[in-house]
Amino acid sequence: MDQPGGAEALGDGEVEPRFDTFTADGMATADAFARLAVELHDSEGVEETIHAVVAFAIQALDCSHAGVATAGRGRKPEIPAVTDPVVAEIYRSQLTYGNGPMTVCMDERVPILVTDTAADNRWPEWAAQVRDLGVRSVFDVPLNSAAGTVGVMGLYSNRPDAFSTDDQAIAHILARHATVAIANARHDATMIQAIDARKLVGQAMGILMERFDLDGDRAFEVLRRYSQDNNVKLRDVAQYLVETRQLPTARHRVNGSRPTSPAP
Repeated sequence: MDQPGGAEALGDGEVEPRFDTFTADGMATADAFARLAVELHDSEGVEETIHAVVAFAIQALDCSHAGVATAGRGRKPEIPAVTDPVVAEIYRSQLTYGNGPMTVCMDERVPILVTDTAADNRWPEWAAQVRDLGVRSVFDVPLNSAAGTVGVMGLYSNRPDAFSTDDQAIAHILARHATVAIANARHDATMIQAIDARKLVGQAMGILMERFDLDGDRAFEVLRRYSQDNNVKLRDVAQYLVETRQLPTARHRVNGSRPTSPAP
């Protein structure tokens, strides 16, 4: 039975938490994460969400640089958010050579700590390049979800041994927040794209139905057939028809996955 005020009764052996036992630093950290959760919830898209995570990492962990590399199709890393060109260069070298802590972190789904790039010999070429950029400490944390790795959060400092045990613990908590927020933002973006695609297909079907006196099923079948024959996504066939009032044919070239008008 609920106690007065709506709080659930504590079970045997449970102790009601006392917030006055938390340290000032602990309360400040908890408050900061609460504000981050609200900010992530209010973010309008994947890019905005990631920028919020990166900005929070800089403040909470007192690191020099931070960035997020997300897992794209086929688990190929993508780099949507960095704090400055230094991080972009660190990521670019790893994507180019396929060697470094970020790629290992994403592939093996484990955190990678480099306490000093001047002493670490696991990736000597990468370490030398990063050291030349002024970075001495690196902590890459995987953004793991039940469905797989969402990406990697990279933290960088110009000081050796910059990330203490407490810093690493905070980074792991931040990674959990980031994983959920990015996954939700991606889901929302996918839903919006799906809705937009349905609208385009509906408009294209309407054009076919009016022009050729077709019913809905026949109009959709025409779009589906043109999509298959030209190896173009159904959405792109619909968009082409809506924009040009024409269906793609063998004479039309394909730029990427979208048909274009024939070359003059």
